[in-house]
Amino acid sequence: MKIRYDSEADALYIRINDGAAASTKEVDKNTIIDFDSSGQVVGVELLFVKERNPSLLKELKVENLISA
Repeated sequence: MKIRYDSEADALYIRINDGAAASTKEVDKNTIIDFDSSGQVVGVELLFVKERNPSLLKELKVENLISA
């Protein structure tokens, strides 16, 4: 599992496996799930992370930080 944070977009992406995303489902306006061609979860994107939970980034080990 890898976690990436884009500070410019304030978006956190949690990659579950290395498969390619074949489809996506918007759970709500701030949460998107990517699925591979067999329907397995590839990753989850959370939008407005700092706005919703400012302390979350401090609690996670964030890899490949993308900074503005």
